[in-house]
Amino acid sequence: MEDNFYNSLTEITSKEHIKKDEMMSKHTSFKVGGKADYFIEIENDKDLIIKIAKLAKQYQKRLIIIGNGTNVIFTDDDIKAIILKIKPDMSYNICDDYIEISAGTSNAYLANVMLNNEMAGFEFASGIPGTIGGAIVMNAGAYGSEIKDVLLETSGVDLSTYKSFTYSNEECKFSYRKSIFQKNENLLILSAKIKYSQGSREDIQNLMNEYKKKRVATQPLDMPSAGSTFKRGDGFITAKLIDEAGLKGYSIGGAMVSTKHAGFVVNTGNATAKDITDLIKYIQDEVYKKFNVKIEAEVKYIK
Repeated sequence: MEDNFYNSLTEITSKEHIKKDEMMSKHTSFKVGGKADYFIEIENDKDLIIKIAKLAKQYQKRLIIIGNGTNVIFTDDDIKAIILKIKPDMSYNICDDYIEISAGTSNAYLANVMLNNEMAGFEFASGIPGTIGGAIVMNAGAYGSEIKDVLLETSGVDLSTYKSFTYSNEECKFSYRKSIFQKNENLLILSAKIKYSQGSREDIQNLMNEYKKKRVATQPLDMPSAGSTFKRGDGFITAKLIDEAGLKGYSIGGAMVSTKHAGFVVNTGNATAKDITDLIKYIQDEVYKKFNVKIEAEVKYIK
């Protein structure tokens, strides 16, 4: 059965794209995660993605699709699944008031493309880890702006029906760190149209530099993490409560609450996924005990 699946897989994509028993710690920003049955890295090819999805369904195998592996924690245990990583497509198309780009492209890359073309509006996202697609799924944001503020529409494929879709900004049903794509994980984003306004290169660069300076000063960029670990609270600042709970520097195994920013859990070098998830749970429990407030993690745990 397993040989049949592998042989069928090699009929639709090259063996060099397929790895067996691949450690997911190699492919996540937290640098943790156990062995996946199969790890496949391919170009942003809708037809090939559909073929792999159909094959996974035929052989009753779980399919998990990732981008840069930010904002995700894979279990330390063996992962009985096919992990499909879509490589970034660096091509883009500039129109009168928007730029169309692959969902697998990093936010930093898009920010620099827009800088070089004097297109303003995306500066806030230049330091957000991960890809455009991931940012849309999470409605990622920083410095008072979110992806929903600049997204015109997004296109992709529904892997439950294998039909293409194009959603307007409104149809994405954005709210704080939420979108329709979290409710329906069969919706795979492949491209997006990001609106812009004309700006000067100097002004755009200055704003990006200002945001970078703030990140360097306040965030533990030198340690593996998934960015901000917790969502912003309704009427409270989550990191402030964690700090006031006395948890800065608190650690479980190799996972630690950053001493630089209490909203970040970091890998000090030898953390396991369990260390990180145990620490997240401990933080949530302590904050609730002290302040009667429930805080929600931004990161997604996959087991």
